[in-house]
Amino acid sequence: MQQGQRETGPDRGPCQFNMAAHCLAAAARVPDKVALTVLDAPDRVAERWSYRDLDKAIRAIAGALLARGVRPGDRVLLNLGNSSAFPLAFFGTVAVGCVAVPTSAQLSAPELAAIINRVNPALICSDREDVAAGAISVWSTDEIRRAAEGPPADFAATNRDDPAYLVFTSGTSGHPKGVLHAHRAADARRMMWRDWYGLTSDDLVFHAGAFNRTYTLGAGLTDPWAAGASALIYTGKPDKDVWPTIMEAQGPSIFAAVPGVYRQILKSNVKLEQATQRLRHGLSAGEALAPGLRARWRERTGTDIHEALGMSEVSTFISGSPERPAPEGTTGYPQSGRRVAVLDDRTPTFAKPGTVGRLAVHRSDPGLMLGYWEDEEATKAAFAGDWFVTGDLVAEGPDGALRYAGRSDDVMTAQGYRVEPVEVEAVLATHPAVSDSAVCEVHVSEDLRLIVALVEGQAADLSSTSLDAHCRAHLADYKCPKAFVPVTALPRGANGKLQRRALPALVSAKDLAR
Repeated sequence: MQQGQRETGPDRGPCQFNMAAHCLAAAARVPDKVALTVLDAPDRVAERWSYRDLDKAIRAIAGALLARGVRPGDRVLLNLGNSSAFPLAFFGTVAVGCVAVPTSAQLSAPELAAIINRVNPALICSDREDVAAGAISVWSTDEIRRAAEGPPADFAATNRDDPAYLVFTSGTSGHPKGVLHAHRAADARRMMWRDWYGLTSDDLVFHAGAFNRTYTLGAGLTDPWAAGASALIYTGKPDKDVWPTIMEAQGPSIFAAVPGVYRQILKSNVKLEQATQRLRHGLSAGEALAPGLRARWRERTGTDIHEALGMSEVSTFISGSPERPAPEGTTGYPQSGRRVAVLDDRTPTFAKPGTVGRLAVHRSDPGLMLGYWEDEEATKAAFAGDWFVTGDLVAEGPDGALRYAGRSDDVMTAQGYRVEPVEVEAVLATHPAVSDSAVCEVHVSEDLRLIVALVEGQAADLSSTSLDAHCRAHLADYKCPKAFVPVTALPRGANGKLQRRALPALVSAKDLAR
């Protein structure tokens, strides 16, 4: 193994492979086992699906799509609330060989319209009245549920490298990038089962995320189903007491959430040691987990949190696990079957252990994306030779554990989502009172970060209320700055380039308290 590189040979498996069929194979082995329980209140089961019923419903949706004239390779865009209709439509789309395009229900109408124009879907699944669908057919939640009761179709005979789903994530150009994944991405997730989850068929996995999140679709559904385990999802209104109340009542063995949810739970009035007595451990992803937060969780519950680092383009590939917990101050280790390297920040060589460098994944990794949607230039630019460069900065310790050192491209993280400053700044530029703006991430405490906007313009007209309303009309809530700070001039170098690293120092505690 070359210095700075971690490698074991990935099992590529059979050429013919369908992601949905892979996830529902347990229907033939344990048809009556509960695959999914949906709670709409902490003490109320709204839906309970066996593997047999889940398989039938998803294949029925596949049949309804074919009957509707949708053909393999077509895109089906999903923009639905947090109900089981979302995963049913997602896996039904994949089952028939179409490309599922899951999108956040928090997107504004302009954001959603832009994605619709880019992917030109054959069908849109949504209950929104502001969907600019034009001549494109729209399925509501009720229509999806009716379709799930129809005659089932067979799984399409797709290959491992055929497109399966397309997700959008913020990019450095200021508009979301489309990340296209193959069916093989679901099979590649098996590398997480031992090296992150400790997942077995006996587990009950409780995920705190919404169905439209790829974190939830992956860790909350795809993996438990593929392993023949059971999944538990809550679709009601969350608060600090909801999650531990459900844990105490339902007894999940694994809990998955973003760090913010763990912070919320630690403020709960519920006795956490009792509520988590059947919990083996928690999983965290979406943003960096503060060491102090992990320590407080262990102290209060007696269980550990295992963190994973990844991105939309390759999912999670660095993690700690029950078998090999991450040492304090690190994220964990490259998962078995991954080919990972730390590249020198200045030259296309491997960084020395202990030196911060660019985290990269080999192009042979079966979980790596097919490419960026209709953007060959961006796809090519993401590689340094045979290495996909993630943008994350890490340093390798003596035992191979990786310490996270931030991002090289200034992407911020909010509520587990990646947010590009340029995207938010582009919206602020359209406000009549703003002449210039810059957006940054401010570390308020060890485990709390906020997105803040610094704005130039007519001071009398730079009302936080007006700026906030403007952002909320054009951006999803998680992308909106939590504070707006008027400045006379933004910090720029001699060449006029914005000095982003100088921005957080311009934000005071008084600014955040406004």
